[in-house]
Amino acid sequence: MFNSKVFVAEFIGTFALVFVGAAAGIYGQSVGLLGIALAHGLTLAAFVYVYGHISGTHINPAVTLGLALNGTVKWIEALVYWVAQFAGAVVAAFLLRTFVTVLSPDAFAGAATSGLLTDVTKYPVYYAMGLEALLTFFLVNSVLHTAVDGKTGAFAGLAIGITYTIAILAGGPLTGASVNPARSFGPAVFTSVLDASKPDIQNPMLYLIFFVGPFVGSIVAVLLYKFFKYEPAIEDEVDEIEIVEFVEEVVVEKPVKKPARKTAKK
Repeated sequence: MFNSKVFVAEFIGTFALVFVGAAAGIYGQSVGLLGIALAHGLTLAAFVYVYGHISGTHINPAVTLGLALNGTVKWIEALVYWVAQFAGAVVAAFLLRTFVTVLSPDAFAGAATSGLLTDVTKYPVYYAMGLEALLTFFLVNSVLHTAVDGKTGAFAGLAIGITYTIAILAGGPLTGASVNPARSFGPAVFTSVLDASKPDIQNPMLYLIFFVGPFVGSIVAVLLYKFFKYEPAIEDEVDEIEIVEFVEEVVVEKPVKKPARKTAKK
């Protein structure tokens, strides 16, 4: 069922994440790896508190996949999330590109998610894909055990944002640490970073690294979450012993007193 509030919340949240995160990537030399990581992590944490009560603030197709597998959202609802997320990412990338190309035609290339391992001419693609899967596992694991489980209360958004931050600190130089198909897809519409001969959106490596990788990581996170939540029912086998009591009714016959005979007087 289409929920317009969920759609708008996911659209805006993903828009903000891609716009801010990609902008930080463009300013990479100025803000450094820590600045890029904080830009993504703080934006995610902020919108968890802003729209968490409306949509849960997935703003990440891999997170939505995990929550659908977990049964937190229905599959038909997941479609609404995905459309909103990818649409928000593309619009954010388009507007950011419009702003920065005024300054430099090549500036927007910094918005793409890429790193040392995404050069598949030097390294097998499964290295980059595996790293994206691992980092996404960390993020979805955090979402499930905080926001979904509900045991961390108001600290859920902070925990999720910190997880995203440390994921980028660990994997940023290697793959860009997207851990979010929408974050990679939006800028890829307008860049040719993975292979200069064709747009990134037409490059199969984009989907192997930044779609398959995060989706695999999300699936593993859900399986582990279910493992932790599984509690086998302990059935106490009690042998029921039926005691049949035979109650014998004892009938006590009371002697019947016969009326005394009257003797005739002589």
